Amino acid sequence: MTTFNQTEGLNQTMTTPSHTDIQSLSEEVKLASDPFTKLKDAMQSVIVGQDELLHRMFIGLLANGHLLIEGVPGLAKTLAVSSLAKGLDTTFQRLQFTPDLLPADLTGTMMYRQDSGEFVVNRGPIFASIILADEINRAPAKVQSALLEAMQERQVTIGSDTFKLPDPFLVLATQNPIEQEGTYPLPEAQVDRFMLKVLVGYPTHDEEREILNRMAKTSSNTDVDCVMHADSIAHARKLVDQIYVDDSIADYIVNIVQTTRTPEQVSEDFAVFVENGASPRATLALTLCAKANAFLEGRGYVIPQDAKDLAHDVLRHRISTSYEAEAEGVTADNIISSILNFVKVP
Repeated sequence: MTTFNQTEGLNQTMTTPSHTDIQSLSEEVKLASDPFTKLKDAMQSVIVGQDELLHRMFIGLLANGHLLIEGVPGLAKTLAVSSLAKGLDTTFQRLQFTPDLLPADLTGTMMYRQDSGEFVVNRGPIFASIILADEINRAPAKVQSALLEAMQERQVTIGSDTFKLPDPFLVLATQNPIEQEGTYPLPEAQVDRFMLKVLVGYPTHDEEREILNRMAKTSSNTDVDCVMHADSIAHARKLVDQIYVDDSIADYIVNIVQTTRTPEQVSEDFAVFVENGASPRATLALTLCAKANAFLEGRGYVIPQDAKDLAHDVLRHRISTSYEAEAEGVTADNIISSILNFVKVP
């Protein structure tokens, strides 16, 4: 048995995991998480604010999950994603989704070469490590399905051949909350495959003033130094897998997700706002995200705050609100906040 104080790293008595000692794991995690701090600093040399977006991008990278980003145009989403790719020395593609896009425009196709009389594979833009899928809800269902299949399977079939996608492979899909005309809303089953849904807000006055100082020029420097390589992501993910989750924390995460399915526990009045709760995929996602958050904070173990910090991003797109909720202006985030207040923290 190992006893720890939570403020310094340890607060409760828990069984030491068989694969490692928690304190030595924490030291290893601290060393491995340092490059991510340097990466964030490098990205913030060209991006002002958007700390939450950058943090969630790192979470997705470490937890091997994709992000759905909602926000109006002009909030540096593209710059943030391209900066991440530059900082990791990986390939980056921006895909502008339009109503006339075809699945082959995304994945690639077979082309006939007249000189050789053979068909050759012409790979599409999906074969990049970091993908920005801009305005994903403007593309037809077939294109959305092609992208989401690639996200899930990490491979693409062109003709009769199957090709593995690069590792790491991170998709950041954006949708505009204002634009409604000419859009194809993502089905709930497909939205559920995104690990996180991140809401990107406007900058503060001071941040916007800094943006003005930096970017109000005919040409701006958006170069980001490469501070870590994609190979190191695999090592970081192995450490994330080893991060210790106590039984009480695991129960806490399960209780949060299960309360989305049984909202009458909170109150009968509250229950009418929830149409459908989150699936077990949300439980897995919240656990992985909590472990990734612990990694970024240099800890070899998860605390309840890790789960609370990521709960909104993991659950907001997995809870279906009712007509009553819409009529009364109750959002999924309001529901999640009420659930977090209701579920007992270990």
